[in-house]
Amino acid sequence: MSVLRNLESKLSDLVEGTFARAFKSEVRPVEIARKLAREMDEHRVESLQRTYAPNEYAVWLSREDREQLSDYEHELRRELAGYLLEHARREGVNLVTRPEIHFRTDERLRLGEFGIQARLVRPGEQDEEEPSQGDAGHTMVYSTSERIAEPLREPDARRGTASLNVDGRTEVLGSAGAVLGRSRDADVMLEDPNVSRRHAELRPSGGSWTVRDLGSTNGVKVNGRRVDPARPQSLKRGDVIELGTSRVTFDVR
Repeated sequence: MSVLRNLESKLSDLVEGTFARAFKSEVRPVEIARKLAREMDEHRVESLQRTYAPNEYAVWLSREDREQLSDYEHELRRELAGYLLEHARREGVNLVTRPEIHFRTDERLRLGEFGIQARLVRPGEQDEEEPSQGDAGHTMVYSTSERIAEPLREPDARRGTASLNVDGRTEVLGSAGAVLGRSRDADVMLEDPNVSRRHAELRPSGGSWTVRDLGSTNGVKVNGRRVDPARPQSLKRGDVIELGTSRVTFDVR
């Protein structure tokens, strides 16, 4: 079971109960966790003998999204910090302190958008004043706005059960979709050096499914045609998805 699946299990009661009410917007705890892990992986610092990862993360939210989680912020910060600590251990990277998560508000962000700013901060170097986006380190902004029409709810029965045929095995996709990649934290792991750590994402959309390129190095193809990273590609039963040198077949019943 991956670290992310452990997190999803750990937060399941909160997501289905308290957090389900708090996160009526498009920002959800597991999505924040995935992006935090991605930022940790992408901002590693190599020393002579060790690899260090950022230990301080600012999560920037729109005012409306921030208000939605205000009553549950402390618990969520603790869970996300624990997840990053476990992720660092699994990846074999070092942290100078336990990860710290800080939620901030940015009026420029729209509903469903959030930014993450990752920094490596040594003890005693913390800022006395609250930083702003761009003050220290690059801020990556993510958007979940394409799910605006799909808040937390029961799966659409019209979609049926989706799955992927991967190297002769069948991977059933959950109702929230799945990330495909080389990382051990990916929902569907592909042992292919030409596949990025987080290569593509399959997601339900209305009565069908789509695939999106997550900024991979070698791109994504569906039936031989490259997927535009800025636009998700609709899928139908029998479509062949190419990632690196790997080929997976999409099915839905």
